[in-house]
Amino acid sequence: MNKLLVVYRAILGFFHSPAAAACRQWLVRLAIAGQKLLDCFRVADFLAPLTIRLYLAPVLWMAGTRKLLNFGNTVEWFGNADWGLGLPLPGLLAFLVTSGEVLGGLCLLLGFAVRWVSMPLMATMVMAALTVHWQNGWLAIASGAGLFATDRTVAATEQLQKAKEILQQNGIFAELARYGDLAVLNNGIEFAATYFILLLVLLFMGGGRYVSVDYWLRRRYMP
Repeated sequence: MNKLLVVYRAILGFFHSPAAAACRQWLVRLAIAGQKLLDCFRVADFLAPLTIRLYLAPVLWMAGTRKLLNFGNTVEWFGNADWGLGLPLPGLLAFLVTSGEVLGGLCLLLGFAVRWVSMPLMATMVMAALTVHWQNGWLAIASGAGLFATDRTVAATEQLQKAKEILQQNGIFAELARYGDLAVLNNGIEFAATYFILLLVLLFMGGGRYVSVDYWLRRRYMP
């Protein structure tokens, strides 16, 4: 006990010594210098919203055009309660979602009305998460381990392993897995939630400087 007390007093004494004070001042200067260095990156802060826009634009465009090219099937899927979503007014909802994704993808690509289009697109992601993905849990790809693994994904990975063993026994697994390992689509809310978060960032940040139409319109009409 006496030894611990001596050690404690020695440590306490060090923190109140001139050497400790000098060390603290050095750490503060280092932190300030590091912060100033990080502040230099603000000159390129437009890259963050630009990257998000370029990531989301093709995702939304492909989703929207796929619905548009098969619009009749899209309406049926929205309205059919047996094998679809069973939503009311399926024609109107299909039109709103399809047009929102197609036009939203174009707007994000150009950086035009970014904040405005982010809101209906966020609503689309919420609707997709609740009506399509919610019952499947979080994971988009089934995994048998981890924080978000469920009985469903564990069973799916077990079945996948059995399928791999059958394919290996028949000598065709290597051919089927030539371009990547086999996986089970769990279709959870992971992607919809991720897109929602990215759209939320754009709602607050906008399209960014220099490489968005919004920036130049704002400079022209709202200097």
